[in-house]
Amino acid sequence: MDPIFQSFLNGFPTLILHFSVTLAMLGAGVWIYQFITPIHEMRLIRSGNIAAATSLSGAIVGLAIPLAFCMATSVGVLDIVIWGVLALFIQLMTFRLVDILLKGLPKRIEDGEMGAAIIVVAVKLAVAMINAAAIAG
Repeated sequence: MDPIFQSFLNGFPTLILHFSVTLAMLGAGVWIYQFITPIHEMRLIRSGNIAAATSLSGAIVGLAIPLAFCMATSVGVLDIVIWGVLALFIQLMTFRLVDILLKGLPKRIEDGEMGAAIIVVAVKLAVAMINAAAIAG
């Protein structure tokens, strides 16, 4: 059998497992994010609020970045889960802290102000990149 094909057959189940675990953790992180934020972004998005869509999109990408680094640097599923839980915790607590410190921004996003959404996204992505680099060590 061709070594490349054999390598694919050996690695494909691991890829699917790691991808599935990481994707499930991302889904859980997004669900928790929606639970702990002061605004109901999905409701606002359904009513056409672009600022809320921008903010939620930044949160999703902000959660995905450190999870991707967890998966990329892992030695197995347990490694992904342990570091992924820590990464999600750091991201979610940071997002919540930003909401508290920048008191007016969640309300401004609720009111549809794109400037506020862009600042929130920038903070979420900046923290995600720093978090990811720390994980990658």
